[in-house]
Amino acid sequence: QVQLQESGPGLVKPSQTLSLTCTVSGDSIAANYYYWSWIRQPPGKGLEWMGAVATSGDTYYSPALKSRTSISRDTTKNQPTLQLNSVTPEGTDVYYCARDRKLEVRDKSEGNWGQGTQVTVSS
Repeated sequence: QVQLQESGPGLVKPSQTLSLTCTVSGDSIAANYYYWSWIRQPPGKGLEWMGAVATSGDTYYSPALKSRTSISRDTTKNQPTLQLNSVTPEGTDVYYCARDRKLEVRDKSEGNWGQGTQVTVSS
């Protein structure tokens, strides 16, 4: 059974770059035709799909975040990664990684999700 676990700094200062890693077990991120997505959720609000890396290595981004987001992967460690530049306090969210056959996943009942990691943007 596939398992996903997000990790990264819990606190980031405004204007800095947020870097997160998703450690995957039970599946290879370079096989089986899945999308590996990053999604975030502000307090009390809905899920926002940020982007994804496919098993082919191709990347896809939300137009709203494309200019500040970089999604990649380390196939040797089996980890999709996220970088979000120029963070603001509005980026204080829970960040999730997920695996699904569908590109833009916004429902936790679809695919496989990690537990999420809380990131606070504050000076």
